[in-house]
Amino acid sequence: MALNKKPVNGMKDILPYEMEVRDYVTSIIKDTYRSFGFTPIETPAMESIGNLSNKQGGENEKLIFKVMKRGEKLNIPEAQTEDDVVDFGMRYDLTVPLCRFYSNHANELSSPFKALQIGSVWRADRPQRGRYRQFTQCDIDILGEPSNLAEIELILATTTTLGRIGFKNFEIRINERRILKAMAAYAGFSEEDYDSIFITLDKMDKIGLDGVSAELLEAGYSKESIDKYVELFALLENVKDVAAGMDVLLDKLGEFLDTEVADWMREIAAAVNATKEAQFELVFDPTLVRGMSYYTGTIFEIAIPEFGGSCGGGGRYDKMIGNFTGQNTPACGFSIGFERIILLLMEQGFKVPGASKKVAYLVEKGYPAEKLAEVMAQAKAARAEGQTVLVVRMNKNKKFQKEQLTNDGYEEFVEFFNR
Repeated sequence: MALNKKPVNGMKDILPYEMEVRDYVTSIIKDTYRSFGFTPIETPAMESIGNLSNKQGGENEKLIFKVMKRGEKLNIPEAQTEDDVVDFGMRYDLTVPLCRFYSNHANELSSPFKALQIGSVWRADRPQRGRYRQFTQCDIDILGEPSNLAEIELILATTTTLGRIGFKNFEIRINERRILKAMAAYAGFSEEDYDSIFITLDKMDKIGLDGVSAELLEAGYSKESIDKYVELFALLENVKDVAAGMDVLLDKLGEFLDTEVADWMREIAAAVNATKEAQFELVFDPTLVRGMSYYTGTIFEIAIPEFGGSCGGGGRYDKMIGNFTGQNTPACGFSIGFERIILLLMEQGFKVPGASKKVAYLVEKGYPAEKLAEVMAQAKAARAEGQTVLVVRMNKNKKFQKEQLTNDGYEEFVEFFNR
């Protein structure tokens, strides 16, 4: 029986043109983030299953590709639970590995530590447009910085990167977990119900205010609390400016919202808007939740109109490293949706700017060895001048060969015949 030539469902082969775009975008990301002082690191593809299943990864914990024990450790006939056969898992994001990395090497790292990670992650998810089971994540994180300087730097670095790639007129939506909790408390919801309420709120963009209200009512919450809650979002519906949003909330929520939180958000907005390089808008979004339960403060998300959904996001997670060390460490991160960025560029027919001229030397079969050396010397000289030169044998169907090479970006052909 013939072997299966297709990639595993939810994973894909990457053809040369896309690989060229990916390499270019990666270089822009790395160069820009390095200019902000971020340091590249790398962590293993696998983590201990206990690290990945620590109740902080949200829905992603249901999507782990689990790895069976090996050799003598794997005893399937006597296994009674999953723990008896599984010990590792493929990482589903780069945050959990980063926290383990920092916990293990904190004494060797500067403080605060600004980390840059680009690497593959795996989720047993349902594949769809811009979503795969193996995909690249691109994260920057600042560990050990308790002030909102971390948020300001992360937003500026990420938006500068997107601008240099070529994106304009996108949005960075921003909110605060403490604001979410203050709004829920003001409405009269119990603290133990917050996570459930936020899950429903997170559907706002799909089901609208009426849908959120109906779902909360169906879940058994009091109509009085629901009406009070929904009224807040109606009040903020057209408020995009962060400072204006804070004014509305302070006036409405009173003692439920600490003025320190409002000042925190105002400071971020003022610094970002005063110094931003890219063309984007910082937007206050009180419905922004972010699915990960490990977020403790500021949360943000990238919205690019052409995609129609999130193209990255992040936030503050001050308690996660404490799960490894027993001592909480301030931490904040931002992840670019690398695959979705690439998808948008590919759909737009993106061409890598400043790429070297690509020339193909087509050498007739039977071309003598002594003359072939001259061809190779000519190619060497052209490469020294900055050209990309491919030396290949001339096919019988030369027209089709040139068409294929043109698709790969070759714009000039030099033919060598034995005459």
